[in-house]
Amino acid sequence: MSGKLKINVVIAGRNYPLSVQNTQEEEGMRKAANNINHLISLYEQNYAVNDKQDVLAMCALRFASQVEIASIDKNNITAKALEKINDLNEMLQSHLD
Repeated sequence: MSGKLKINVVIAGRNYPLSVQNTQEEEGMRKAANNINHLISLYEQNYAVNDKQDVLAMCALRFASQVEIASIDKNNITAKALEKINDLNEMLQSHLD
């Protein structure tokens, strides 16, 4: 069966009907919605926020920054790994010459 699954997720007290490809995507969407709702609760408890829009913007910034930071970290790790590989290649080449 290759049809899309229809699910509902609740974010900030509002229902959002979604179509997903499979149960793995469904699980990811539900976990993401739970993470957003948890973060909303934390922001509402710790900051004087009157508007849900402000809280949702703060959540979006938090999650987007985590993605960007992970990308930067991945690029740094890749660059370091490539540097070490090049160093090893140079060492091997010098022993072969």
